[in-house]
Amino acid sequence: MQENNIHQVTIEQKKSIAVSGVESVLSFSESKITLSLLGGGKLHVAGSGLKISGFSKQNGVFSAEGAIAGVSYGGKSFAAKIFR
Repeated sequence: MQENNIHQVTIEQKKSIAVSGVESVLSFSESKITLSLLGGGKLHVAGSGLKISGFSKQNGVFSAEGAIAGVSYGGKSFAAKIFR
């Protein structure tokens, strides 16, 4: 696999999400999924009834279904930044 820093996020009708450039799934629940991106950084997906429908570590492609409420990028949490 050739590593690069490019990733793409596609959300369809707030019911499914596809992300390329994913290194790993860091955490998962029905309300939040946290992904580690190639080249560093994290992507947080918030919603309800979230289910992972596919992940290929070799290709760096991730997909999930559910009610997508929001997506945010970030490294450390806000609280970690305040209390360091």
